[in-house]
Amino acid sequence: MKILYTTSGPVSTNGFLIYDENTLDGVIIDAPIGSFDFFIGEIEKKHINLNAIWLSHSHWDHTGDANKIHKFTKKPIYIHPLDEYRMIDPNKYLGFQLPFEIEPCFADAFFEENQILKVGNLEFELMLTPGHTEGSICFVNHLHKTVIVGDVLFKGSIGRTDLLGGNFEVLIESIRTKLLVLDDDFKVFNGHGDSTTIGNEKMFNPFLRDLN
Repeated sequence: MKILYTTSGPVSTNGFLIYDENTLDGVIIDAPIGSFDFFIGEIEKKHINLNAIWLSHSHWDHTGDANKIHKFTKKPIYIHPLDEYRMIDPNKYLGFQLPFEIEPCFADAFFEENQILKVGNLEFELMLTPGHTEGSICFVNHLHKTVIVGDVLFKGSIGRTDLLGGNFEVLIESIRTKLLVLDDDFKVFNGHGDSTTIGNEKMFNPFLRDLN
C-alpha cells in the first residue's frame, strides 16, 4: 500500500492518494482546495486507476476540489448520508464568512457503517465516528495497521466540535470505542498536521488521558 498526500487550501488540509502498488488501483481520500493538480499529476504519472473519491466528512476544506476531480475523472464521490446536506450547500453551513464561494458537490454513492471497501487487493474497514460531524468516517486498513481519520483525531488534539453537527461527548466516545481499541502501532493519518500513532495519542494527547 502506497500513501501519497498533499497539504493545500487556506487552512492547510491534508488530502490522500492511496493505491495498491501491484494493481495500481487507487482512491482519493478528501480533496482540499488546490489539490487537483497534485492528484491528477500523480495519477497520470504513476498510471493509477482511480476507483473513487472518498470524503471523510463534508466540511468545505475537505470537499473543495472534489467536484473538480469528479468532473475530470468521471469517478464517483462517496460520503456518509448524514453529511450529505453540507456538501450540497456548503456556503450555507460555514459558520463564518469566507472570501470566496465553495463549489457544491453531490454524492454518487453512500457509505454504510462497518462496510468493507476494496481498492485493488487492499481492504479498508469503514467506521462511523461522529462528533466532529454527524457522518464523520474513518478508514482502517488492518493489514498495514493504518487508519485515515479525517478531523476526528489529531496529533495532540481532537477535531473541533463547535460547528453545526459537532458534539464533544459524542466525539470522545467515538475515539474511545473505535480508535483507541486499535493496536498502539497503528499509523494515524489525519486531516490537518502531522501523522501520529494510536499509542502516541494514548500517551500524550491531553484530551484522551482519562480514556485509557
